[in-house]
Amino acid sequence: MKVANSLTFSFILLILSVFLNSCVGERKEDDGNKVVFRYNESSGITSLDPAFSRSLENITAVSHLFNGLVQMDEKLNIIPCIAKNWEISEDGKVYTFFLDREVYFHPHPAFEGGKARKVTAMDFVYSFERLIDPKTASPGAWIFANIDNGFEKHLGFEAIEKYTLRIYLKEAFQPFLGLLTMKYCTVIPHEVVEESGDDFRKEPIGTGPFKFGMWKEGSKLVLLRNESYFEKDSSGKALPYLDAVSISFISDQEVEYLEFLKGNIDFITGNDGSNREFFKHDGKLKDNYKGRFLYRKENFLNTEYLGILMDSTLPSMKHNPLNHILIRKALNIAFDRRAMIKYLKNGIGEPAEEGFIPKGLPPFEKDWVKGYTFNQDSARKLLIQAGYPGGEGLGQLTLFTTSQYLTLCEFIQGQWGEIGIKTKIELNPAATNNELVALSRAPFFRKSWVADYPDAENYMALFYSGNFAPNGPNYTHFSNKEFDRLYEQSKFELNDSVRYGYYKRMEEIILNESPVIPLFYDQSILYYGTNIEGLKSNPMRFLDLRTVRKLSQN
Repeated sequence: MKVANSLTFSFILLILSVFLNSCVGERKEDDGNKVVFRYNESSGITSLDPAFSRSLENITAVSHLFNGLVQMDEKLNIIPCIAKNWEISEDGKVYTFFLDREVYFHPHPAFEGGKARKVTAMDFVYSFERLIDPKTASPGAWIFANIDNGFEKHLGFEAIEKYTLRIYLKEAFQPFLGLLTMKYCTVIPHEVVEESGDDFRKEPIGTGPFKFGMWKEGSKLVLLRNESYFEKDSSGKALPYLDAVSISFISDQEVEYLEFLKGNIDFITGNDGSNREFFKHDGKLKDNYKGRFLYRKENFLNTEYLGILMDSTLPSMKHNPLNHILIRKALNIAFDRRAMIKYLKNGIGEPAEEGFIPKGLPPFEKDWVKGYTFNQDSARKLLIQAGYPGGEGLGQLTLFTTSQYLTLCEFIQGQWGEIGIKTKIELNPAATNNELVALSRAPFFRKSWVADYPDAENYMALFYSGNFAPNGPNYTHFSNKEFDRLYEQSKFELNDSVRYGYYKRMEEIILNESPVIPLFYDQSILYYGTNIEGLKSNPMRFLDLRTVRKLSQN
């Protein structure tokens, strides 16, 4: 609904302010008053339109407002959402989804009588076609790059019945269901989008557990309980339990943590920054914080790494010592990942000693592949074998990074220096650094990869020769025929155990060739009030508020 003028907007702000201030921290869960869950997004939110749910902040907000065909649970299993069930053809190219017939969009004047409207298969057809439309310019359009759009009557998305949707692929792709869990793929109503135009990003209508209340950009976003939400808990009670969600945008981390400790914010999360002060070097909570809040540490599907440009045809790599495999292996074992995690990250994270696929994502398990561990004596021997004893004649390596990772890179630089490898650290703004890496102008760089969807193929794609940057995520320009063959087979393999075998062999190739130096597998820490129950998340940092209860602390 469009706001008519500034007076109307001010009135809405006043009403919502009274609502929020009157219902925080004053009740037991079921005493009839309003319950508001408050959290902060320090990086801000740029859009509530699913087509632009690229950043974690946008993704989280969109997840409260919208639903897709399928969803992930806490263990990354793909489970039903609006699609109650589905069928996949034997050749893996045709997916048929059978929709829940009692899912409604939030009420809006664009619907008949201003009431809620049922979701149909045509709504998904519209949503997906809008996503791939160049006019939308969605960063998520790539999700449907494999769609078979060579039909006369549709673009690969077909409503074969009112509540039955069919999607056609050009070729089988086992992780496709995982792609559909991404918030880009949630359903939106054409009437509201057509009426709202560009304003849909700030006044959205979806099907989610919460509906839009108000958004004063840079200040506060308020979402209200969807009384007609279709999902229920295990006992048949309607979800969600909360009456509202209030999201603030405090950019200063110290202020954010102070507000949390004062009880003005119910939940914060992080894997770096001031929250490290809560913990000792062994990863245990400091005594003065015990009992003040609850917390839990979880895997976060992010691998931090150093990348090496493997294209010796480029001028910067023609005579670069990084072309030598023994030098790359020496770099991998000449620094202590465990000490780095302990002293620089206060135990938050896991040393990347198993390969590139992060902990928490199948088929990862302890010692499933033999990665690199700290051994400077062996590193010195590798330098001798490579013809650079004690680093003599090696010259100086230049490592491209940003100020955020300076301390980490200086730690590695110091340990490399102990065996004679000299390194210069070149700092750039994040946007500049990303551009240099994408355009192959940074021979040696720090990078990270956060999972887009819950399948290890997402990580192996970084080493497929068909994905060379800047048109794909292969920033190292790694190329290996055996790896490519295994990667292509894995995409079509529907049997998990067979596919995981392919991933293991691909990991072994990567470890042997060493186009990357894995640093650590990330972790997140969730901090929340002692009166919060039922808070759910998963290794992709999806914050699920559907089952949250907020109890009185009185």
